[in-house]
Amino acid sequence: MTVTIRDIEVGDANPFALITGPCQLESLDHARMMAERIAQACAPTGTRFIFKASYDKANRSSLGSTRGLGMDEGLSILSKIGAEFDCPTLTDVHLPDHCGPAAQACDVIQIPAFLCRQTDLLLAAGETGAAINVKKGQFLAPWDMANVATKIASTGNERIMLCDRGTSFGYNTLVSDFRGLPIMAQTGYPVVFDATHSVQQPGGQGATSGGQRQFAPVLARAACAVGVSALFIETHEDPDNAPSDGPNMIPVDQMGDLIGRLRAIDDLMKQG
Repeated sequence: MTVTIRDIEVGDANPFALITGPCQLESLDHARMMAERIAQACAPTGTRFIFKASYDKANRSSLGSTRGLGMDEGLSILSKIGAEFDCPTLTDVHLPDHCGPAAQACDVIQIPAFLCRQTDLLLAAGETGAAINVKKGQFLAPWDMANVATKIASTGNERIMLCDRGTSFGYNTLVSDFRGLPIMAQTGYPVVFDATHSVQQPGGQGATSGGQRQFAPVLARAACAVGVSALFIETHEDPDNAPSDGPNMIPVDQMGDLIGRLRAIDDLMKQG
């Protein structure tokens, strides 16, 4: 199955689509700068990207962590980015009544991993008709995502992508089981691999999450070798001072080289 997002065809037989951007929206100027630099990084290989950023990070480790700009300002920024850069946009939602406004401003609604079994949220997202990227819960087996997809598809919306972002492996640790990618692909829906959240260390710094960004390119290369429809890679110009998920994000000045290497593997796996 292929999911069409604007003029991007997301499916196993196509070059991977790239879902990328900063974890958290910071300002319109920052989003513009990031979108421009991402576009420059993607241009040499012709890689199509979906700009991702969150208007609200509702699942932060501690009460003192910054959550973002809020829905109204955040969706306004994402709508502007989509229009100015002629690219699809994606944001996550946390409540059913967020789905309608998010779908009006963005092309893709993302269901966070912790919420992937919340039936009311999945149904509300499906009813918008927007493309839906569902993160597999760290606590779920890959075959459990068939039930998640069925909930969304019951609304008549089959524009569904299933995203792996690692599986809980003891305290503050995730592991990537690459068997899960072809298992989830058996549903018929495109599979996304989230390289940056897979190296997250949830709550690993006490009041915030840690991460090992040096391993994100390694996992992304492995996912391309297995075969995926899309990659999810968060990026920032200064990850160490980003407001959210800095330890996981790839510096944007490294993205061009990384995309080139990933496309070489992807092209080799999908040729013929």
